[in-house]
Amino acid sequence: MLVLLSDGAGLTARQCATLLARAGHQVEAVSPDPFCLCRLTRHVRAVHRVPALGDDPFGWLDGTLDIAARRGAALLLPVQEQVAVMSLALDRIEAAGLLTAVPGFGALAQVQDKVTAFRTLARVGLPQPRAVVATSRAELEAAGNLPAFVKTPVGTASAGICRVSSQAELRQLAARYELDGAFEGGVLVQQPVSGPLVMVQSVFTHGELVAFHACQRVREGACGGASHKLGLQLPEAREHIARLGAVLNWHGALSADVILGAEGPQFIDINPRLVEPVNAHLSGVDLTGALVEVARSGAARPRPAGSRGRPGVRTHQLLLAVLGAAREGGRLAVARELRDAALHRGYYRHSLEELTPGRRSLREIVTRGRDYPADAGELRPARGDPLATLPITVAALATLVRPAVWRRFADGGIGAYSLTPAAWHQLTAAWPDARAPSTDPAALRGAATTARSG
Repeated sequence: MLVLLSDGAGLTARQCATLLARAGHQVEAVSPDPFCLCRLTRHVRAVHRVPALGDDPFGWLDGTLDIAARRGAALLLPVQEQVAVMSLALDRIEAAGLLTAVPGFGALAQVQDKVTAFRTLARVGLPQPRAVVATSRAELEAAGNLPAFVKTPVGTASAGICRVSSQAELRQLAARYELDGAFEGGVLVQQPVSGPLVMVQSVFTHGELVAFHACQRVREGACGGASHKLGLQLPEAREHIARLGAVLNWHGALSADVILGAEGPQFIDINPRLVEPVNAHLSGVDLTGALVEVARSGAARPRPAGSRGRPGVRTHQLLLAVLGAAREGGRLAVARELRDAALHRGYYRHSLEELTPGRRSLREIVTRGRDYPADAGELRPARGDPLATLPITVAALATLVRPAVWRRFADGGIGAYSLTPAAWHQLTAAWPDARAPSTDPAALRGAATTARSG
């Protein structure tokens, strides 16, 4: 089956491409970036140019549907924030004969922006840090205890998130937001919680949880991404995300960031899409396969309660680690990072590369347990994919020469797929059922069903 990825620039798209190709699918992608990550792998047959989502979401949709028709694609798989316009235009996608798996726009609108997501989590009863919504400069300046995180409603990869430590910083930020008109939808002021960050990933079919995985961000790379992960079993978070998906009648992928605080998991961000599925796959949870199955049949078989993947699998993304090292420590830090990766020591001991996973099978990893030996083959891409190592090679050489270029590598991919505030406004303005969110969970389920069928 020919699968067309909604994005070709992001890390999630790159990981999905590998997993889909290895499952026997033909994979192509769309992107405004002609030199995106998915162009540099044999697992993607072609990358097609389309308008940037943030500049023109409906232009992206028109271009993508035209490409899907010309290429004979069977499935349009959402792997980034294009899920928002795909959700709104589900009728057009289905009329074009394309399979997909997206939530109803009524459900997506409850979690897409940070302010509305905060209110939705509160209604559903999911734990989250103490927070307030400020709708004016004065309200922000009087928002509460510091330090705090101030979040604008729409932002990708830590964009629109500021950590404020002093009253002077808060006043400066409030003045800037007033000039930018950022208070129109309110800004979220969230208290910090101590503890590790965990990425929660799930797939639903019409409100029923069919796949779940959790992994800890062991190290932070560029732009807040996880350069190193550790697979976990987190039943409490599983119950929370299952409740949220049921209330929203969610259909498709749903991810979240949580902090494991002293009182248990605290939800700090919701992503209505799939996020970097390789750690889950190596742990025994095939999120990508589940999403494809939901798209193909409208349903998927839930995993048995006692079979939720194997915890303890360590993975990394050397590209993010190198860019993060350049940001934090310059040339010397980049050199140390490359040395540790080459020697499989430190954070790279017993860890598998996500962007170019090697040929070692999951069965070998499970059989040998946590102490399976790391060898050079695990950092090399599968045979016949020589371009796969080019991004890290170029990034390593460039940051060794000039560490400041790390931002160019990081910002380029994000800009290709991020949903801007202006684009989100276009989508909500075009939603025929645009109205204030309901406070009744039963009404939320009804809105999701109506938007999906309408």
